[in-house]
Amino acid sequence: MKSTPESPIWEAVPLATDRDGVIRVSGTRVPLETVVGAFLDGATPEEIVLNYTTLSLADVYQVVAYYLKNKDKVDSYLERVRIEETEARTLTEARWNQVGIRERLFARQRQKQRR
Repeated sequence: MKSTPESPIWEAVPLATDRDGVIRVSGTRVPLETVVGAFLDGATPEEIVLNYTTLSLADVYQVVAYYLKNKDKVDSYLERVRIEETEARTLTEARWNQVGIRERLFARQRQKQRR
């Protein structure tokens, strides 16, 4: 099929939102923020695929292209994810005392070894 300016070829971006509202690369458990974060840290699509073997090179290129074309929208989503992660971490830390956890775990392990 020959492409002309009047009939561009469209291909869907391989992203899907799961039931928890997390945007992932379709067919994988890799979230959008992982791919975009790696790209922003300087990784090439080839390097990203080497680190996340469930991703295809074509999908990573499409996700990066989507990010570059929709930077404001994706950055807004990424900021929302960061806020939610911070809130979840704060809630978890408030619920469970982290002070001295290493020592408590080692003490528990020593107790089990004595039995």
